[in-house]
Amino acid sequence: MKHNKKITVIILLMFLVAQFIGLYVVNTYAVEKVVNGEIVNNTGKTLPYGMGFEMEETENLDPYSILISFLFSFVIAVSLIFLLIKIRSKFIIKIWFFAVVAIALGISFTALLPEIRYASIIGLLVALPLSFYKIYKRDIIVHNLTELLIYPGIASIFAPILGIITIIVLLIIISIYDMWAVWKSKIMQKMAKYQMETLNIFGGFLIPYASKKVKEQLRKMKDKYKSKKILESKLKKAKIKINLAILGGGDVIFPIITSGVVLKTWGLVPAIVTIAGAFLGLMGLLMFSEKKKFYPAMPFITAGIFLGLIVSYLFFVR
Repeated sequence: MKHNKKITVIILLMFLVAQFIGLYVVNTYAVEKVVNGEIVNNTGKTLPYGMGFEMEETENLDPYSILISFLFSFVIAVSLIFLLIKIRSKFIIKIWFFAVVAIALGISFTALLPEIRYASIIGLLVALPLSFYKIYKRDIIVHNLTELLIYPGIASIFAPILGIITIIVLLIIISIYDMWAVWKSKIMQKMAKYQMETLNIFGGFLIPYASKKVKEQLRKMKDKYKSKKILESKLKKAKIKINLAILGGGDVIFPIITSGVVLKTWGLVPAIVTIAGAFLGLMGLLMFSEKKKFYPAMPFITAGIFLGLIVSYLFFVR
């Protein structure tokens, strides 16, 4: 097992909570949904900040064109991030992260608020200070709590325009890319290291933890040095090793998008079964992975999602 049982359970629970929040947020903004086996119009909320599509617009979208556009946008975004990293433009990257986080949080908060006037503005007003604190202050609790709401907000933009076949193809492509980026080119490790060490931010769940030996060492140092400044200085010199359990944002958001697509196409039960499949895929990875080794999570999560899709199609789709 890559991490201890407690940390593994925490990651799995965070993943699961994000999935169900995502399902709720996506359903809140759905332009159509399945009721008693039939697809009907949904009178849900309109996506705020000009992010939404009308139902007529989604019906006229070509799946092939959507897939190409999505992949093209993904390649452009990744290339731009690497260019900014190459020229070491911390300011622009942080502004970019801040804008994305604020909009995504605003979308999720608006979904959670009752249908009141200016709900989207209230949602954004709540999102802005949290986004600032997350990007510029670095607090592990704020970081992980906001992560639970960021990916549902982003997923609610893409789920309405994707279909079952499109998302299946997309998951396969993303999984192949993930394997190449982690095992072959090592891009993922480099990107994560740059984010955490240079930018002091990370796109995904991040849980630091220490071994029993390190915890005892920390306890002794705290007892010995009562001054906070002296303690911090001694900790830096001691080079105490803290372990990190991480789960990338893509590993969280793509299952949410998939369950959202399944929700609008096949209904609630198949969507929950899809989430269960993704959960089992991630759990299998965390249970059987080895310490000090890097693994691409998407191939395992995708395998679980496909299992969920097969079960849903065989037993719950009319």
